Amino acid sequence: MKKIRKAVLPVAGFGTRVLPATKTIPKEMLPVVDRPALQYVVDEAIEAGIEHFVFVTGRNKGAIEDYFDRAYELEYSLREKGKTAIYEQLDANTPKAGTMSFVRQQSALGLGHAIWCARDVIGDDPFAILLPDVLVKSDRSCLAQMVDAYNTVGGNIIAVDAVPQERVSSYGVIAPDTKSVRRDDGLIKMTGMVEKPAVKDAPSNLKITGRYILQPEIMGLLSDQEAGAGGEIQLTDAMARMMGEQDFHAFEYVGQDYDCGSKYGYFEAVMAYAQDHVEIGEQARALIKSRAQSF
Repeated sequence: MKKIRKAVLPVAGFGTRVLPATKTIPKEMLPVVDRPALQYVVDEAIEAGIEHFVFVTGRNKGAIEDYFDRAYELEYSLREKGKTAIYEQLDANTPKAGTMSFVRQQSALGLGHAIWCARDVIGDDPFAILLPDVLVKSDRSCLAQMVDAYNTVGGNIIAVDAVPQERVSSYGVIAPDTKSVRRDDGLIKMTGMVEKPAVKDAPSNLKITGRYILQPEIMGLLSDQEAGAGGEIQLTDAMARMMGEQDFHAFEYVGQDYDCGSKYGYFEAVMAYAQDHVEIGEQARALIKSRAQSF
């Protein structure tokens, strides 16, 4: 069983659900308190042991690559002015040389196509996928929990979270293997996935959260995957094909996810992270409480 060392982060999307903010700013770079949403996702992956990041980018996403580069003039200014703490924080967030790759998705052909664009960097290694508009707040990072699960059963792991049954039609949900015993460690063997099913037809109330660990054979399937929903190459379609050949487990992680690709989800994330922020947490909690009492 190979170690999970690489992660793919698809960041080429337009961010249409949070326009007009994303007209000139990549949605992944929108700040959640004092850092881009993308930084939280990268930190999650680093905690899980990821050593190499593959960003699948598109036009007008240069700010992402610049963010992970050195800013010599800024760093020099901070040192000269004695702002050591800020400088050290920036320095700590700067990745080591050679640990990040950036590949282009020239056309918006879907998530499956975006993942396929990373095929040469991934090679024959199993890898993680983190959708960067989903933040997962937890004591131990969501992906780290998934890697623990992978080290137990191998194969392919999909992060899931239970939602009220009446809301399943808003998500992709997994179909659990009814013949398999539900494990105490959060792992559930699965037989399929359904995208936004009708409430009465949903095979479960476990929604797919935007974190995956997949075997490299998925790339071969994506290479000839036909367009699916929305006329796009869907990752879920290729995974459904691979389920006939490899084991897939859903994993119920411990944590709370926030959809920063939507305006409400982004607002919710900012409030949640502000309340636990080391500098402004106490003030944020007091402000939220006072605002709530005024309604």
